[in-house]
Amino acid sequence: MRGSVLLGFSGGIDSCTSARRLMDEGYRVVALTIDTMGDKAMVDRARAKALEIGVEWVMYDAREAFKREIIDYFCSEYAKGHTPAPCTRCNPNIKWRTLLSEANRLGIEHIATGHYFNIESRNGRYYVTKGVDESKDQSYYLWGLSQEVLSRAITPMGNAIKSDVKQAFEDKSESMGICFLSGKPYADFLLSQGITMPEGDIVTKQGDVCGRHNGIARYTIGQRRGVGIPEGMRVIGIDAKVNSIIVGANELLFHHHLHITDCNIVEEDELLSATDITIKIRGIGRNPQLPVRVERAAHGYIVTTQDPAWAPAKGQPLVFYRNNCVIGGGIVVDFN
Repeated sequence: MRGSVLLGFSGGIDSCTSARRLMDEGYRVVALTIDTMGDKAMVDRARAKALEIGVEWVMYDAREAFKREIIDYFCSEYAKGHTPAPCTRCNPNIKWRTLLSEANRLGIEHIATGHYFNIESRNGRYYVTKGVDESKDQSYYLWGLSQEVLSRAITPMGNAIKSDVKQAFEDKSESMGICFLSGKPYADFLLSQGITMPEGDIVTKQGDVCGRHNGIARYTIGQRRGVGIPEGMRVIGIDAKVNSIIVGANELLFHHHLHITDCNIVEEDELLSATDITIKIRGIGRNPQLPVRVERAAHGYIVTTQDPAWAPAKGQPLVFYRNNCVIGGGIVVDFN
């Protein structure tokens, strides 16, 4: 045996494949199902799948922490007019933190999940790197993982191709989107959590009123369709203090300077000196293609990019890449 692995396990395609791959490599696998929402059907499915595969199964109740760290954060960010990224917060603060603490409690050496990514060790530091399957790579969502987590983690899905993985399963369905929304519109969820959405003015950059909105939480930066948005304009700003949506032409959404805080950086010297760093501000879609310059700020960093970022929003993660390697990330708090 190559040792023991505590595997984050939902009973879905990726976690089941991870368990089998780890077993094939000679590891003893213990499947850990993290219950974040009191979803009995998910817990029962995970237990049954673990039994079917032949691995030990344990469950951890993370509902209180998930409510505090993820759901409350998600709601408060939208109420501020920001665009939250719950998955990039959940991974370091709930999933991987729980895996590490439970592995320590159980005396298990390694931790793993079904994420499609790899880990590289360089000069005594650990880096998240892209998975082989570019279309499924999840490195963008893992920029916040600590060195302690990465030093214990192994990546059974790092070299997997998703289309090949799915062929082995009769039921190829997968859960998509934000887990706690269960496929429902996020505005409905916010209302259910007590977030009010009063109507307000839609204004131009000059302050001229040109429409009415039905709640700032229903709008995102870059949006061009929706209640009250004039034809040919997009949302270029959200001002929660005065409850207004600001609209303008698409060209007003391009920005060369971004301020980030709440950062997790592997090596600051590398971040500040390398000339081949690129950034991702969204997992998919339009991202700057040219290298950036990074400078320290009073709080966090200022990122300057020759190729402008389109429609960055406060609350979004900005992730630094050097080739296929994640060298850090942070949360956008301003741009110009």
